[in-house]
Amino acid sequence: MKFSYKPQGVCSAQMNFEIEDGVLKDIEIIRGCSGNTQGISSLCKGMKVNDIIDRLEGIDCNGRGTSCPDQLAKALKAALEQM
Repeated sequence: MKFSYKPQGVCSAQMNFEIEDGVLKDIEIIRGCSGNTQGISSLCKGMKVNDIIDRLEGIDCNGRGTSCPDQLAKALKAALEQM
């Protein structure tokens, strides 16, 4: 299934991704720190969604209370609730 998520409190503007059989198959993070978002995408692609959530949830960026990785965890949780 394909999903789109609008992150809040971070530089990235949108996260588009696909989940198949509990695995993150594809991801595109629009805007944000290019190297960081490309790295996150590359590392997470092919991983089980629950493992990604466990690793990324709660990561903070400069005292914002969230980060692009944390927002990805929130996006994946929201997607699982819709499935």
